[in-house]
Amino acid sequence: MASPLRYFSELTDPRVERTRRHLLSDIVFIAIAAILCGAGSWDEMERFGKAKKAWLKSFLPLPHGIPSHDTFNRVFQALAPEELEKSFLHWVSSMAQLTQGEVVAIDGKSLRGTRSVDGKSIVHMVSAWAGANNLVLAQCKTEAKSNEITTIPELLRVLELSGATVTIDAIGCQKQIARQIVEQKADYILAVKENQPSLLADIKDSFSMLKAASVDEQVDCGHGRVETRRCSVLDDLSLLDTPQNWASLQGIVRIEAERYHKATGKQERETRYYITSLAPNAARLNAAIRQHWGIENKLHWVLDVAFGEDLSRKRAGNAAENFSLLNRIALNLFRQDKSSRLGIHGKRLAAAWDHDYLLNLISGSI
Repeated sequence: MASPLRYFSELTDPRVERTRRHLLSDIVFIAIAAILCGAGSWDEMERFGKAKKAWLKSFLPLPHGIPSHDTFNRVFQALAPEELEKSFLHWVSSMAQLTQGEVVAIDGKSLRGTRSVDGKSIVHMVSAWAGANNLVLAQCKTEAKSNEITTIPELLRVLELSGATVTIDAIGCQKQIARQIVEQKADYILAVKENQPSLLADIKDSFSMLKAASVDEQVDCGHGRVETRRCSVLDDLSLLDTPQNWASLQGIVRIEAERYHKATGKQERETRYYITSLAPNAARLNAAIRQHWGIENKLHWVLDVAFGEDLSRKRAGNAAENFSLLNRIALNLFRQDKSSRLGIHGKRLAAAWDHDYLLNLISGSI
């Protein structure tokens, strides 16, 4: 796996030259290493650097020692997130080649700790997750007074999606987004909810009146529950109003999910609907829709639980966006590490205790 550091070597230093006591490359290296070892703040980055100074000095210039927490804060507040994101994208592209039909899940996450004092603003990030590769492919910040509808096209635009299947929740069920995905030579599965009331009503009518072209049922057991997901697909679009306005639309999908909790005996039922440009293969669609939730379980949940992202109070400048990206760099490094079967928490401890393991993680030697 390629080391991320060489992809960040061309970052523009936001500081005026007379204030550059520490090299930008040293700051980025220490920041990534500190997060890998469990740091969640600028103060902890400084403490990590001071604790590891002798080791860091063996391969970093460190002309004026370890940067202070204020230096980490100021640099990442000022560093252009577009540049950091571009470098991140080039790094991920160097190690992740999407396979034919691979699911790329798009979903947003609010960084709850960044909510302003008046409660009117909050940093919200939209990420792209490759399920088969277990990688964050890219992320994009939702601009103030905007929403994911305007951010998703920007995120899609930077991705090489040829042959992939893009899955998005109901916020992305928009004609222009479907068209863009098809133009980028990919397929889509878009959830349909009340934000598309006419389309949702037509889909429900279709399933009540027409026979499914394909049906598949999957049963999962684990975590004290049994979940059954029945996927039905219609390729007859005659009851939809202007289906031709949805690019390459081939089918409509219904997922009937039932969960049985062994401990309590409680049963839960849920029905969800989708539109897709894929052929009406219920088994494939059932699996792809299931994979979409990997972005919640393997990305958002891990960022909150293992990295404490929702507890972060970084608000000034670009600090929240850039720290969020540093977390995703660390998560990608851990996900691509096949040398250990430990979970993320265990790997962060191993990185903190074992200099060789930490250096191999960052250098891409694992």
